[in-house]
Amino acid sequence: MKAHHAATDTSVLERAAAKVKRHVLPLFVVMFIVNYIDRVNIGFVRSHMEADLGIGAAAYGLGAGLFFIGYALFEVPSNILLQRFGARAWLTRIMFTWGAAAMAMAFVRGETSFYVLRFILGAAEAGFFPGIIYYFTQWLPANERGKAMAVFLSGSAIASVISGPVSGALLSINALSLHAWQWMFLIEGGASLVLCGFVWFWLQSHPRQARWLSDEEKDALETTIAQEQQAREALYVVKPSMFKLLADRQIALFCFIYFSIALTIYGATFWLPSMIKQMGNLGDFEVGLFNSVPWLISIVAMYGFAAVAAKWKHPQAWVALTLVVAAIGMFMSTTGGPVFAFISICFAAIGFKAASALFWPIPQGYLDARIAAAVIALINSIGNLGGFVAPATFGFLEQTTGSIEGGLYGLAITSMVAAVVIFFARTTPTNQAPRAGHRKPAALVV
Repeated sequence: MKAHHAATDTSVLERAAAKVKRHVLPLFVVMFIVNYIDRVNIGFVRSHMEADLGIGAAAYGLGAGLFFIGYALFEVPSNILLQRFGARAWLTRIMFTWGAAAMAMAFVRGETSFYVLRFILGAAEAGFFPGIIYYFTQWLPANERGKAMAVFLSGSAIASVISGPVSGALLSINALSLHAWQWMFLIEGGASLVLCGFVWFWLQSHPRQARWLSDEEKDALETTIAQEQQAREALYVVKPSMFKLLADRQIALFCFIYFSIALTIYGATFWLPSMIKQMGNLGDFEVGLFNSVPWLISIVAMYGFAAVAAKWKHPQAWVALTLVVAAIGMFMSTTGGPVFAFISICFAAIGFKAASALFWPIPQGYLDARIAAAVIALINSIGNLGGFVAPATFGFLEQTTGSIEGGLYGLAITSMVAAVVIFFARTTPTNQAPRAGHRKPAALVV
């Protein structure tokens, strides 16, 4: 009888998890698509803003990167507030403020306003990505989160695929005395404002509030998630201190690894349209179409690597492999002409996008859920500083040397170093008592 009951519980849990994914994942993917487009669409208007506003390569790179400074500064506070106010209210607030900031980009008048609005946009978006990750920890059992993350992260790849053609098409609009690039910001930012209303009516903060789950399914989800957390808590002497966790060597490793991944992703994202224009006399729409190719390839790679990593469970090895692929692609992009460089970036995209998807289950498995939201926000915000370093460095190099080749070498080296460092990262917390004379791991002390 007990075995039958356990089987029934498993069936109910699987059904509940499937319902959760069907209900929230399509919305989260759409949210991520809109979010990502508003974040990176300046890559398609770089030449327009240079012609109309005099914003050169160095100023463009700095402004592109300042987004991530605002993002990093407000990421952890935003996720602490998400836990206080609930996912529904806070994710809606995030979408509204980033949509308004994205629309305001249409009224940039020079370098200073460009810097300020990019910083504000980053601050407005802060908390979105780790907020979604935290949402998964409250709604899905551990064995379902990796697959959900892979689907969610595909949103950035889908956004990269469609942002080029969409932005290229919008850059053909000229009306009401506004430049085409202004219309692009207004329309793409406005889409976020429209979507935030739907988020408010569609999401719930906790499984118990979901009318589309049966009571049995709610119980199965809440019980399983609570049991998983209790098992994790048993590995800790007391509730971990946030300040001690900040000094945890594992957290530092996670931050460095994600920084390396983000460095490569945003180095390619913000400079790829400019690299494509060197391939020939291409219009905005054609550049947008070519820009879609690496990201389309990366979607297939993300799902492929997620499938094999789920079957052969060696998470560090899979992340290392994808980082090596990214490093090879970045290095090869420096060895030929513009067309060969584009093909090499397509190869690199297989690695750095798959690495991003495969990375997150590792810190999720290590962290105590009681501080997971804040620490995931910390990892994401520090890691995303790669989005500041890469474009700012590329802009400086192009303006001073006329080439970004040195930056591409730097990305290749950083990815290779991260491929080694990932093997020092743990996937689960330690439950071993420290030996005499040795300091306790930060996760085990107050």
